Amino acid sequence: MKTSEMNDSDILAFHHSILTIDTHMDTPLRLKHEEIDLGQRYDPRQIKSKVDFPRMNQGGLDAAFFAIWTPQGLRTDSAHAAIKQKALDIIDLVREKLADYPEQAEIALVADDAQRLATENKHAIFMGMENGFPIGTDIQNVNLFYERGVRYMTLCHTSNNEICDSSNDTTEFGGLSPFGFQVVERMNRLGMMVDVSHLSDASVADVLATTKAPIIASYSCSKAMCDNPRNINDNLLTQIAANGGVVQMCLYSEYIKPEAPNPDREAIRGALWKKYGDPALIEGEQKLAYRVEKNAMDRTNPQILPSVSEAVDHIDYIVKLIGIDHVGIGTDFDGGAGLSDCFDVSELPNITKELVNRGYSKEDIRKIWSGNLIRVFREVESLAL
Repeated sequence: MKTSEMNDSDILAFHHSILTIDTHMDTPLRLKHEEIDLGQRYDPRQIKSKVDFPRMNQGGLDAAFFAIWTPQGLRTDSAHAAIKQKALDIIDLVREKLADYPEQAEIALVADDAQRLATENKHAIFMGMENGFPIGTDIQNVNLFYERGVRYMTLCHTSNNEICDSSNDTTEFGGLSPFGFQVVERMNRLGMMVDVSHLSDASVADVLATTKAPIIASYSCSKAMCDNPRNINDNLLTQIAANGGVVQMCLYSEYIKPEAPNPDREAIRGALWKKYGDPALIEGEQKLAYRVEKNAMDRTNPQILPSVSEAVDHIDYIVKLIGIDHVGIGTDFDGGAGLSDCFDVSELPNITKELVNRGYSKEDIRKIWSGNLIRVFREVESLAL
């Protein structure tokens, strides 16, 4: 059946029949700070979790990369040692939580695990490190995190670290640091994917000039479509395609379109930050108090979220610029992402429906949902020494 002949029921069945991969979910943050039980279904408008196994099943998501995120801190030996241990602890926590549901999910380590586990009706949970800060200045830490199961590393987050300049910070190295070049080379040798989301344009260019393997942007959109420093410009998109890499379209609203002015909401949000600090780091009773106030803000001054159609506009743009073989999906669920009509993982079929309605073929949609990422992943594995 051609996509032009498919009704809503056909589209849903097709979505559930194909291999689907989300390359960026911040679910470990929820496991750590909110003690989310992956086997329990949550209401995302009450508890801000967007991901659990019941909703993954409903949304037809087979595989996901859980982001081992750590905030940027002081760049000292003691701070590096502390954040390295924190990242290792988060990895252990992910493994511990998955061990509670061996019949539903497993840690995945190689590209082919995604299809193998889908065939066994299990979710494949890969791990990606978001922010190379825990590497510190010790190249052997790249090996350590690979051995612990990390299969991509986002080289930085919203601040510069010892590896490279961030898109949201000042110019320090003018791209990769001397150590950063070593990190990319070591990742190539190990078979760890290099993730350029969050990097400055100069840092992305240096990665492309250095890597022997295709790269990924685990969750980024088009800068031409939305002029956010986190997004990727046309020149770099074209170079990523030439490299054989893939850009995974993100569902974070500020990367899709500029947020409409809402002074009342901004004032409340600013007051919450001043009172509680970074919401991702709040724990215990403060977390509960923050959630009550945040939910009240969302009721009285709701954020106007982009639609699936507006998100897929980015896919259209990237496909027209560099081709169908270089785009995928990395939602950033549990890290702040959500659309008006794809608010959590249960609503992912709405993306497939939009792609069908725009005339994408079944093969195109398979590539977007997993084929392109799996191709890159396998090539990175094959080039490892």
